[in-house]
Amino acid sequence: MSEITRVSVPFGRESLILETGKLAKQSDAAVLVQYGGTVVLVTVVGSREMEEGQDFFPLTCDYREKTYAAGKIPGGYFKREGKPTEKEVLTSRLMDRPIRPMFPDEYFNEVQIMATVLSVDAETNPDILAMIGASAALTISPIPFAEPIAAIRVGYIDGQYVVNPTYAQLEKSKLDLILAASKENIAMIESGSNEISEDEMIKAIEFGHKSLQPVIELQKKMISQVGKKKWEALGKKIAPDITKKIEKICEGKFDKINLINEKEARQTAIDDLYKEVLAQFDKTAEGFCEIDIKFVYHEIESREVRNLILKKKKRPDGRSFKDIRPISCEIGLLPRTHGSALFTRGQTQSLCVATLGTSADEQMIDALEGEYYKRFMLHYNFPPFSVGEIGPNRGPGRREVGHGALAERALRPMMPTQDEFPYTVRIVSDILESNGSSSMATVCGGTLSLMDAGVPLKAPVAGIAMGLVKQDNDFAVLTDIQGVEDHLGDMDFKVAGTRKGINALQMDIKIKGLTPEIMKQALAEAYEARMKILDIMEKTISTPRKELSVFAPRITTLIINPEKIKNVIGPGGKVIKKIIEETGVKIDISDDGKVLIASSDSKAAEMAIGKIKALTEEVEVGKIYYGKVRKIMNFGAFCEIIPGTDGLVHVSEIAEGFVKNAEDHLKVGDVVAVKVIGIDASGKINLSAKQAKKELGITQDAK
Repeated sequence: MSEITRVSVPFGRESLILETGKLAKQSDAAVLVQYGGTVVLVTVVGSREMEEGQDFFPLTCDYREKTYAAGKIPGGYFKREGKPTEKEVLTSRLMDRPIRPMFPDEYFNEVQIMATVLSVDAETNPDILAMIGASAALTISPIPFAEPIAAIRVGYIDGQYVVNPTYAQLEKSKLDLILAASKENIAMIESGSNEISEDEMIKAIEFGHKSLQPVIELQKKMISQVGKKKWEALGKKIAPDITKKIEKICEGKFDKINLINEKEARQTAIDDLYKEVLAQFDKTAEGFCEIDIKFVYHEIESREVRNLILKKKKRPDGRSFKDIRPISCEIGLLPRTHGSALFTRGQTQSLCVATLGTSADEQMIDALEGEYYKRFMLHYNFPPFSVGEIGPNRGPGRREVGHGALAERALRPMMPTQDEFPYTVRIVSDILESNGSSSMATVCGGTLSLMDAGVPLKAPVAGIAMGLVKQDNDFAVLTDIQGVEDHLGDMDFKVAGTRKGINALQMDIKIKGLTPEIMKQALAEAYEARMKILDIMEKTISTPRKELSVFAPRITTLIINPEKIKNVIGPGGKVIKKIIEETGVKIDISDDGKVLIASSDSKAAEMAIGKIKALTEEVEVGKIYYGKVRKIMNFGAFCEIIPGTDGLVHVSEIAEGFVKNAEDHLKVGDVVAVKVIGIDASGKINLSAKQAKKELGITQDAK
């Protein structure tokens, strides 16, 4: 039986505990991570041998939440966990992004990392624990891995940075920053914020990097106790003469190819040169392997593009390092949608459509931390034709979920509150063409579609993707990267925000870390680019439309006495169902007495409003009503003046002069004008028929 190793360190409001040697002992490494009442098991397994012909690193990260962790049974028919939720997909990506660059470049063996949430409390999000556990398991495993990384969540509350804020604290926080880093360098950033300044963001990153250092030291302590000897990263063994031959054929030819502006033309030239290279090899010769030739060819392509940028200070499409590709904005493209926009930047194009709905359209999320509802959703689609390819249409993949979440995070802080705008809002971004940063095009197109729909955004939001090419101490930061610069470069740094500050930030790198100097430069140049893009967008539409589309539902808000809700609903819901059937509107009633009536037909909405007002009207002293006689007593008659509300007409108030018997003047079922002359302390309503007759000039009793 293996020995159990357990180490811990204070980490914000709780101690972080790492344990190994007890669970999942047949994996290459397994680490149990605990923080408060939240526990995550992370396992890692690697293949001992590389697959024949493998030319990429097959790393898989899977994060799954067990509902038993929160003491819950899954909903639905099958009563067991099914396909990954959006939260699980996004957390799997969070695990993958910082650790992938830490494997040797020549390591192509398959690796699978699985994080399973076993227990959750009401305060801690398990995502940070899964990220830490992935690094800890890799560092003590025999799988080649450069160095430990740690992860942290940083909040910003009342001017103070907070380590690992609770769910409740995040509700008050201006920032939700997830940071992963090694001892020296930043490895990954994922951030949502509310117009935080570039300076505040830099300080948050520096604060987080400093605060996670004890977790890195904790992993080193675990390595010293139970770390296994690392396997050798053999990688691909390619004969030197093959490399020399391909280099000679390609010599000088990439200089022209890399300056071709159009993506399709450039790709055609690359394909043609590859065919020329391949033709120089004997396919029937012993040891011929096209995969090796293709691998070397792409390595040369990458080297030549990077040399063009770093040594010749040129970009593949001829732009300067700070230039943004041409941008065009259009709105109101689609006649029957509530809001539509087409945002085009270079060869990247996003069609965004905004749809307005009612509270019935809100998305219910059944999460471990409890149920909640989303009234703003953004869904991103990336069809294969957008890059000129053929592929299956099987629904959104991890990349699409991640890009949509990033764009949604950028726009959400600028959405009006429910009191200001009682609509559920959905944006769909269909990428029609892509050559770099379609997620940031989605942010821009999403803003335009919301403004076209008449959604009162607090401020327009724009986004830009920054790139990096780094060799030793030489580096170049690139504004508005295109596909080839993303594919062959070292960083994808996306920043979205308003003129006041940053709403969303995402950084992925392919090298082992990023210095503060580079990050500050990237943020400063992203700010300049964001201002230019906002200038262009505001020339198309500067403020939201004053009127909603004629096809959008009109929502009218009524506030009624909560005690009158039962009048609107009726027994078994009969009353509200009848109103909906007669008018065709949608009606939502909350417990506090707020009633939302939604319809694209103004007359139908007015009819429904009238019916609800009649059912919930409050009786006013001095007002005349036409009441229906419900009951006659020897001392007077009871009349229903509004639905469900009766008042008494005393015999002395039925008519002028002495009235001996109420039945001489009134019958059950009569409709009679009555005036409210008082409401006593117990709520009883006193009516007068004779005063109402006098004011209205009526000389006869109603029959």
